[in-house]
Amino acid sequence: QVQLVESGGGSVQAGGSLGLSCAASGYTYSIPYGCMGWYRQAPGKEREAVAAIDRDGTTSYADSVKGRFTISQDNANNTLYLQMNNLKPEDTAVYYCAADQLPCLLVVAGADFGYWGQGTQVTVSS
Repeated sequence: QVQLVESGGGSVQAGGSLGLSCAASGYTYSIPYGCMGWYRQAPGKEREAVAAIDRDGTTSYADSVKGRFTISQDNANNTLYLQMNNLKPEDTAVYYCAADQLPCLLVVAGADFGYWGQGTQVTVSS
């Protein structure tokens, strides 16, 4: 059974930084494809894609976080990271980790990931 467990959320003032981690267990890439990503959902808003990374390291970001957030992965340990710098109040949301064996091109737009974490709260105060 695949499990994704996020950690690293918390509260920070605007302009500060936080780092999120997502540890995947029971999940291995059997082919040279695969996608892991971060999504977020703020109260009263729809879930939105934040960043994604293919198995080969190709990354993509939402326009709202470009230049501030960095997604990375440790393939050997199936761990996904999201470094968030210069945080803004509008970044406040529950952040979810997602994973799938298909490439990002096929899963990111529709959030069609097969596996999701339980979410971790990020709160940015002004």
